[in-house]
Amino acid sequence: MHTESIERWVHDHTFGQDKRKSAERRTLAVSVVTVLTMIVEIGAGLVFGSMALLADGLHMGSHASALAISVFAYRYTRTHAADARFNFGTGKVNALAGFTSATMLALFALVMVWESIGRFLSPVAIRFNQAILVAVLGLIVNGVCLAILGGHGVFNGKRGREQEEDTEQIHERTDRHDHHDHNFRSAYLHVLADALTSVLAVFALLFGKYLGQQWLDPFMGLVGAALVVRWSRGMIRSSARVLLDLQAPDEVLGAIRTAIESEEDNRVSDLHVWSVGPGIYAAEIAIVSSRPLDPDDYYKLLPEKLGLVHVTVETHRCATHVREAL
Repeated sequence: MHTESIERWVHDHTFGQDKRKSAERRTLAVSVVTVLTMIVEIGAGLVFGSMALLADGLHMGSHASALAISVFAYRYTRTHAADARFNFGTGKVNALAGFTSATMLALFALVMVWESIGRFLSPVAIRFNQAILVAVLGLIVNGVCLAILGGHGVFNGKRGREQEEDTEQIHERTDRHDHHDHNFRSAYLHVLADALTSVLAVFALLFGKYLGQQWLDPFMGLVGAALVVRWSRGMIRSSARVLLDLQAPDEVLGAIRTAIESEEDNRVSDLHVWSVGPGIYAAEIAIVSSRPLDPDDYYKLLPEKLGLVHVTVETHRCATHVREAL
């Protein structure tokens, strides 16, 4: 084989991870808004002696830390995409960041449970006017952040069910990256969780102020914590699937097997497909046939919509054909 001919089969393993995604820009913008709000609330709490403002500012800081992880993950993924030390590129940094942020979110929910139980056992006086002001301010800021992030169907319709059930259905979409981006979804979850706590807080504080139902304040804390735990659990499971190289969903495996076996006398004997980044997969396919095709012909059979970016095909000529040839 001539030396120059090998270049046809040499390719990089960036798989588009070196490109700046819109999700990265949106997450950065939300991170800046969150940090600025945190600084204003902490500063106002110290100047005006408001514990409510100070506490909400520190709470906002926990989400700012999680968003900072997301921003760092996007930048690291993009700048190290061509690093040869990563066998299949840096796509899994995305899942690692999502797993870390989801874990932080679960811990945040546990803190909410601890504080709520403490308020049940030892009720404290609530300065309703200040508390309502802080809750409304937080809700407005989180509303702005959710508008910036957009969500892209993370919790709408079918995708919402996928988040809970930890499945990823194969269907046509214009932006595959955002739908499978664990880093983006974790950032969205943190902002959504913050917005949820603000909504529940406003509801509980209004009832407490005008109807004297102060028990609703810690109760809503428990309700919010339960929902946050449910969301973070789904994120932890789906990102862990990527980190542990679990098999791709059955829909992906079935589509590959059907495509290969559509050619007469071709059977898939071994199939391994795993995620190497948001919405992209690597695959190893072993095929048994009495008349094996050229590897390029098998590649052409695979549907493009599956997001297969690195495929290795291994062929075996079945014994029946060998005996006939002899």
